[in-house]
Amino acid sequence: MSIIKDKIAVIGLGYVGLPLATEFAKKYKVIGFDIDKSRIMELKNGEDKTGEINILDFEKVFKTNSKEVLAAESGLETAKKVDNLYKSIIKAGTHLAPSIKVAEASKSIENAQRDLNISFMNELAFIFDKMDIDTHEVLKAAKTKWNFLPFWPGLVGGHCISVDPYYLTYKSEKLGYKPDVILSGRNVNDKMGKFVVSKVVKLMIEKDINVKGADVLILGITFKENCPDIRNTKILDVYTELISFGANVDVFDSVANKKEVKNELQIDLITDYTKKQYSTIILGVAHDDFKAIDFKQLHNDSAMIFDTKSFIDTKYIDGRL
Repeated sequence: MSIIKDKIAVIGLGYVGLPLATEFAKKYKVIGFDIDKSRIMELKNGEDKTGEINILDFEKVFKTNSKEVLAAESGLETAKKVDNLYKSIIKAGTHLAPSIKVAEASKSIENAQRDLNISFMNELAFIFDKMDIDTHEVLKAAKTKWNFLPFWPGLVGGHCISVDPYYLTYKSEKLGYKPDVILSGRNVNDKMGKFVVSKVVKLMIEKDINVKGADVLILGITFKENCPDIRNTKILDVYTELISFGANVDVFDSVANKKEVKNELQIDLITDYTKKQYSTIILGVAHDDFKAIDFKQLHNDSAMIFDTKSFIDTKYIDGRL
């Protein structure tokens, strides 16, 4: 491997760029670029709202919010040089694709495949709900066969799985082919928020809980557990649908950034869910912090509990995906 003496520039200091810049900075001189001035100030102040790194590790990285510099200074790096660069910090090794098109396409289908696998589980959840069968019990039995691939139903948010497949379908349609399978999976997964609420409302009615005016608590607003990322979170669909039914909905999340949730989703996170008695509780995200919640007591207090993550002991829930 050739020794890399050049200074490395990482463009965009978000959920991917920041940890990448930090890792490179352990071996090389690194400049981090970002056009978001507030993000630059945040990092200069030793703060990271993404929670992706130890901010002490970021001290080696120089931050700037300059935008024209990239075009003027960067030029194009060769594939072998970039491959050697990544090999120097990635212990598992790298794969040198024959072209940038192949590399981008491989990432696109990786995300689309995960999306489709989850969409199949979600469609099974639709079917088994009508058959009054617990989907997780079916999958638990199915995965005893050696060649069954275990995936689980759920709310598919974030960027990689729920957005990236559209890049592939957009390009495909521009070239004259409609990708039915990929779009079908997206269609199924985009229905899950309403499906969750339909199950919750059905259970509320069975327990003689008036949906209109009901005090409902959603635990978790981020798109995945133990991460403050709220981009394209499908918990928002659950929240919006419940509001449309006339429910009073509070959201508690110990990981999400309260200010960001307010600015991006127009939701005021509550800081203490114990101050009110809720008739319905929905576990939306399986944060480790939520393991400390006494779901047994909440259930004993007559709350109807629905679990979207199979996170809570089944003795203390009324339903799950």
